[in-house]
Amino acid sequence: MSNQSPATSNQPVFKSEKSWETLLDNNDFVKIFLSDVLEDYIVKQRWYGGKSSHLKYIELAEYFRIQQHGEVYFGLILEVNFVEAFYQHYFLPIAFVTDENFAQNDKILPISINNQNGFIIDAVNLEAFRKLVFERIATALPKDTTKVQYHKSHLLGKETYKSSRFMGLEQSNTSIVYNEKYVLKFFRRIFANKNPDYEMSRFLSEKKEFKNTPAYLGSINLVDSENTNITIGLMQQMIPNEGDAWDYMLRELHQVFSNLEYKNINIAELPGTELYQRLSISDIPPQIIDWVGLNLFLKIKTLAKRTAEMHIALGSEFEETAFTPTHYNGDYTVWLKNKMLYQFQNRLNIVENNIYKLEGLALDLANAFLDKKNIIRKRFVDFDWTKLKGERIRVHGDYHLGQVLVKDNDFFILDFEGEPESTIRDRKVKQPPLKDVAGLFRSFHYAIYATVFNNSEKHYKAPQDDLFHASEILYRYITGVFLGTYVTETQNANLNLGYNQERIFILKYCLLEKAVYELGYELNSRPKWAVIPLKGISNIINH
Repeated sequence: MSNQSPATSNQPVFKSEKSWETLLDNNDFVKIFLSDVLEDYIVKQRWYGGKSSHLKYIELAEYFRIQQHGEVYFGLILEVNFVEAFYQHYFLPIAFVTDENFAQNDKILPISINNQNGFIIDAVNLEAFRKLVFERIATALPKDTTKVQYHKSHLLGKETYKSSRFMGLEQSNTSIVYNEKYVLKFFRRIFANKNPDYEMSRFLSEKKEFKNTPAYLGSINLVDSENTNITIGLMQQMIPNEGDAWDYMLRELHQVFSNLEYKNINIAELPGTELYQRLSISDIPPQIIDWVGLNLFLKIKTLAKRTAEMHIALGSEFEETAFTPTHYNGDYTVWLKNKMLYQFQNRLNIVENNIYKLEGLALDLANAFLDKKNIIRKRFVDFDWTKLKGERIRVHGDYHLGQVLVKDNDFFILDFEGEPESTIRDRKVKQPPLKDVAGLFRSFHYAIYATVFNNSEKHYKAPQDDLFHASEILYRYITGVFLGTYVTETQNANLNLGYNQERIFILKYCLLEKAVYELGYELNSRPKWAVIPLKGISNIINH
């Protein structure tokens, strides 16, 4: 028997005389739980991805027990439906606690169970829950055929629980650090399929022994009522590090631009180089080495080598069909063109609606973008797969400097979830490896311009237009050195990127795609920075 009570801040909204273990079998409870109370809680969470849409209602798509030795928590798969006629799924583990001072910000609902007043909270706040999950992975059987499947990699030795803590602020997931050695990432937004991050991490670690990514150690997957395998959690080695490559590049680039004044360098006399040239260190003129220094170019070579090694590992599989290389074909071309044209039209509308926010160089480039819209659209349509000899492989998909950790003059590659705007199916489509290279090149471009934007008025005396000119020269040398190493490494390993003109075509195509993708975000969020993707688009269209 159960009944409702009027809600105050701590007064139970629901009372049950049955046990916690049977709570979700009670339809009255589920109805109350999914009401405005849960809606109010979810929209405030950092991991909630529907903030720009209007929530209509929430349904309980699935629930399951996360349990051990009689200790029971519930995992919920919530279907969040939006007024705009689409839905998203989220994972929420819940627990019942009686201490009203516990997890003040993560209380979801005050309830009473067997005359005990307490709260339903997000279970990740409870150390007991975190410990249970760790122990389930650490003691997982080799073949788990139950509904909630825990997997332990052979790379994880015998390990007992010692400690756990939140990793820190994250946007889309919740990561727990265990024993200061391992990281378990709970995926909050989930998909009716295995998460690409889980698939790629496990493949690279277990099958290819790729060392420059956090080792895959274990996972939690749910087999839902439709027999679909859904990834809930991914456990990996924790990499002690000195921060990500984005922050590292900003520090290095600040020094490079400071050198212009410190070394009294005349920007107008700096020698340039062709875009997309493959360069070795010996190809770089002494004036550029004097300005930039040798260290940054050596780091770029290392990052190029690690990127090539990642792609070589991903392109060297001939058994597991999800990872075997494949050629370009008509189906891929239709998929690509549809995706590109939809995205381009979306960004075109954003530019037309927001052009009033722009001024100076950004406004000039935006007008040029609109004037050349038919040329850009034609670039996306002119993809003739019959002329391409290279291969497509599984790629990172969202590769940029923020996805790379710096450690001891080396780089470690993270987060294989793929492009946030894409569907889970699209993220698993085999792509040209140069798509990842293009993502990194756009990130280099951003880091260079961000350095100018963040420091030009405070630290650099040269006029901004001169700094932009120096930026473009620097970008060409950085990307040239990267390509020189990357192409040599991939060719030596027989990863088929196609012939030279094909590589340049694919790289420019992917760079244009990435810059157009970025343009929407910048115009909506920080119009001053729209000059960066606009300059990237201009570079590609005019060269």
